[in-house]
Amino acid sequence: MSDEIARRSIVLHQGKVLWPAPAPIVQAPTIAAPPAEVKPEAKAITPWQKASREVATLTGAMGGVVALGKITGPAFMSNFYTFGLAGLIGYRAVWGVTPALHSPLMSVTNAISGMVGIGGLFIMGGGYLPHTIPQVLGALSVLLASLNVFGGFIITQRMLDMFKRPGDPPEYPWLYAVPGVVFTGAFLAAASTGMAGLVQAGYLTSSLLCIGGLSGLASQSTARQGNTLGILGVGSGIVSSLAAVGFPTPVLLQFSALASIGAILGRWIGRRITGTELPQTVAALHSVVGLAAVLTSIGSVMAEVGHVELSTLHMVTAYLGVLVGGITFTGSIVAFLKLAGRMGSKPLVLPGRHLINSGLLATNIATLGAFVTMAPSAPAIAALCLTGNAALSFIKGYTTTAAIGGADMPVVITVLNAYSGFALVAEGFMLQNDLLTAVGSLIGISGSILSYIMCVAMNRSLTNVLFGGIAPMPTGAAHKIEGTVTKTNVDEVVDSLTGAENVIITPGYGMAVAKAQFAIAEMTNLLRARGINVRFAVHPVSGRMPGQCNVLLAEAGVPYDLVFEMDEINDDFGDTDIVLVIGANDTVNPIALEPGSSIAGMPVLHVWKSKQVVVMKRGMSSGYADVPNPLFYKPNTRMLFGDAKDLCDALKVGIEKAPK
Repeated sequence: MSDEIARRSIVLHQGKVLWPAPAPIVQAPTIAAPPAEVKPEAKAITPWQKASREVATLTGAMGGVVALGKITGPAFMSNFYTFGLAGLIGYRAVWGVTPALHSPLMSVTNAISGMVGIGGLFIMGGGYLPHTIPQVLGALSVLLASLNVFGGFIITQRMLDMFKRPGDPPEYPWLYAVPGVVFTGAFLAAASTGMAGLVQAGYLTSSLLCIGGLSGLASQSTARQGNTLGILGVGSGIVSSLAAVGFPTPVLLQFSALASIGAILGRWIGRRITGTELPQTVAALHSVVGLAAVLTSIGSVMAEVGHVELSTLHMVTAYLGVLVGGITFTGSIVAFLKLAGRMGSKPLVLPGRHLINSGLLATNIATLGAFVTMAPSAPAIAALCLTGNAALSFIKGYTTTAAIGGADMPVVITVLNAYSGFALVAEGFMLQNDLLTAVGSLIGISGSILSYIMCVAMNRSLTNVLFGGIAPMPTGAAHKIEGTVTKTNVDEVVDSLTGAENVIITPGYGMAVAKAQFAIAEMTNLLRARGINVRFAVHPVSGRMPGQCNVLLAEAGVPYDLVFEMDEINDDFGDTDIVLVIGANDTVNPIALEPGSSIAGMPVLHVWKSKQVVVMKRGMSSGYADVPNPLFYKPNTRMLFGDAKDLCDALKVGIEKAPK
């Protein structure tokens, strides 16, 4: 009877009818985890090793600079000197910017990158209208740059105004017109008696003001002043550049008309967008800078080739300006289409895409060789090489950006921001213009730092974001989720909120999509009126661009001193009565703490440590990383399904009606 097969075949035993034997209990197969990789114990670095490595690095850097000077020349090294110093200053300034102001930082650097149009000034000409193709390219560059400058600064100012609180001291931004008028008047008066040193003084003033503009974003109290300094910096740079080119009256009127048209268009764009539309608008403005860099670089070469002897530095940097500007142009357009919902957010992975991109880059390099060796004496070859370079760059910008998923757009936008800066650097080297080199270095370093911050927040490398996706979870390391999903309703959540002392709201991209920030702000005001401590916890990649959720909350009137970054508030969840997670998933996923998961090591908000968690979602779908979220199954978690805005509106009504 103990044999399973015999027992199931017996129906009568010792005169007793036997019921069918119960089915055997089958244990779920256990997938054996792969043997852990034995890693050698990391040996502590001794003080001698640490010091010797630092000295070796410094020695290599100093020797490398000497070698660079030997193989290049004074023209290159002069620009490299400016690039290095400006980059170092920009590095220090950008790291001081508070994370809540990363969106305004991107916007103001985008506006400053409109100085790419200064390069267009040096190839403009003709009369009231341009007469040659290079002059047309210069005019178009100035038009696009003007749109970018005015639109970018207006968008930045609107964002920063959202952060104002009712009790903040008054500000007088109109007073800053005084130094602008004094500088322009003094500059013109001095120029009437000679230009010696004036242009360089203007460039220095412009560069320092732009640095001050970025530094001003270090705190909320000086952020709006920083934007004003940026405006003064761009304005003084344009005045100095106009003096340097010395336009006759007809060309000056041509410039004025182009700048006015660009200003009108930029103002219209800057005034009409909402906080939810910020990411795609910034991406669109990046494309404008990229195209302007392409036009300026091509126009600069075509205006002089065959007439004067172009240096190798001019040729190479013009080619690089087209290359980087072209990638920025089409890459930004793809980012705009994805963020605006006009193109699928899923990665468009072409078969053999790495081979395709490598082939495009190899063709770029081959074309560069032909351009440098044959183009100086043949305008037709120069035009053909530059046009081919632009076409290849446009294709490369599309193929690389289209292959990146929509959730990685925060990194893509910051990378494009850096690209626009480095395109400006190439233009500065090409024209031997210290202002463009310095400002481009600031913008390039700023975008690079923001890209690094975003990648750290996602536990991803930059190469992984740009050239690959999230790695699949290792077999055998799959996380077994235990527990059941517990649903809740609006009435229960209202009772929990009104009965709490400490509440933390954690918004995600779902808040931006649903445009729920205004309902959340009203709900927050009602809870605070009851004496409840309400705070916000914002993850660095909770939106579609750095700091977007901060801007959306500010737009709705949430005071910025209630909004905390992840590192500032993560230790407070244990003392919190209820956490309201609105449209967030991967950023609150405890599986990030599990070794071997595909998001292992990603910094997350520890919302599960609170007494109760309410998660607002449309359904049980996973986040972008496509990994399960054990938070939804924890005993202290309640799921509130539905549209974030509708649910927040219902919660607001419920809180209003709840007895005090």
